[in-house]
Amino acid sequence: MNPFIRDIILEHKEEIMETWLVEIKKFRSDDLLQNISDTMYENTNREFVNKLTHTIQKDKDEFQDDLIQFAERLIQLGWPLNYITRGLQEFRKITVEALSDTGENYCKSIEFFQEIENWIDDIVNLLVNQYSGSWENTVFLQKMALKELSAPLIPVFDNISVMPLIGTIDTERAKLIMENLLDGVIEHRSQVVLIDITGVPVVDTMVAHHIIQASEAVRLVGAKCILVGIRPEIAQTIVNLGIDLGKFPTKSTLKKGIESALEMTQRQIVEIEE
Repeated sequence: MNPFIRDIILEHKEEIMETWLVEIKKFRSDDLLQNISDTMYENTNREFVNKLTHTIQKDKDEFQDDLIQFAERLIQLGWPLNYITRGLQEFRKITVEALSDTGENYCKSIEFFQEIENWIDDIVNLLVNQYSGSWENTVFLQKMALKELSAPLIPVFDNISVMPLIGTIDTERAKLIMENLLDGVIEHRSQVVLIDITGVPVVDTMVAHHIIQASEAVRLVGAKCILVGIRPEIAQTIVNLGIDLGKFPTKSTLKKGIESALEMTQRQIVEIEE
């Protein structure tokens, strides 16, 4: 940055900061920051201005590291990206106005405005990229965790496991169900697997096809499959679509399915008399 602009910004830093603190409070309610205390809000804003003014005193790599660390802290605290973008636009406007009022001829030149534009644009790009990268990583980790939890095979008795399915089943998720199902059958040495579709809102031809494929795969590895959670509306849909589920047992509830699974493994639930 031009040394003259740097010096005059630092000279009027407090004036710019105080004006900016007043202006930025006007859209605090729009930034979902109401739950942050007034003290933290003001201290963070003051720190933000200090970071911005420090960028003109340091080399590029050093000031980038400072801003990245600051942005990471804002992300962890839940400050929205809108705070960054709107705040910087307001800071640019206030800085230009404050320096233009100093009477310095250079502060009214095109070169001056371009210098301020480039300064703030570089900071905006850096912080937006940091926010975007953090969110992409978070979304990726959440997606992986959801995949791991979306189709678990749960052992409930020796040689009996349950796979509860919840939500919509698409092709990608059907593949995951198949993998977890087969891996779980081998790992838990399951003889009977209950696929519970109580939480599946819609069973159409594609969903039924995926379930049939899963049951056939279970049969090929030496286990039996029971489909449970057949609600009346699901049963009617299956009949209307002409879907053949006759190759493996179906039960209306998980309780009835477990009773059938126990019978298949030569066991039963017996009530103990007091």
